[in-house]
Amino acid sequence: MQYAAIYTEAELVQGLKARDQKIFSYLYDQYSPALYGVIVKVLNDDSSAGDVLQDVFMKIWRHLDRYDETKGRLFTWMLNIARNTAIDILRSKSHKMEQKIRNMPDDVHVVDSLIAVQPSTDYLGFSRILEKLTKEQRTLIDLAYYKGCTQEEIARVMDIPLGTVKTRMRNAINQLRTILNK
Repeated sequence: MQYAAIYTEAELVQGLKARDQKIFSYLYDQYSPALYGVIVKVLNDDSSAGDVLQDVFMKIWRHLDRYDETKGRLFTWMLNIARNTAIDILRSKSHKMEQKIRNMPDDVHVVDSLIAVQPSTDYLGFSRILEKLTKEQRTLIDLAYYKGCTQEEIARVMDIPLGTVKTRMRNAINQLRTILNK
């Protein structure tokens, strides 16, 4: 759908708080590809990503009053909702059971679809931003934010002490802030 106007973040927030359907449709059309890409990356499964995306937008609609513009941008808030919702699904018992009984042809389909989704996230420049981090920092971000690992799990996977994970994660996040604020 084409829109005659492009909304500022403040206009989006104001329109969403006023429950403006047109603004919500605009928000969905503009941001769903990026949020979908994050969900697929976390779940590694696009067959359920569409349902999760719908759940994410329902949460955005219902809980907009929780958004605080002094704490960050609207997109960052929505991105966190998408990531956290996908991680919740990933950690749920029913999802784990589905993963165990999944047959091989579905796994091949998931790999093909992940390749198709990648340009959506590249469009927003996430890949280019992450490339500015060290390989170790990218690994930490990937494990924590896209794979949904806890810091304890990261420590086990990377075979390093928990305190080291916390320090390196804090450094990676600070480096991302520096990059994004340029």
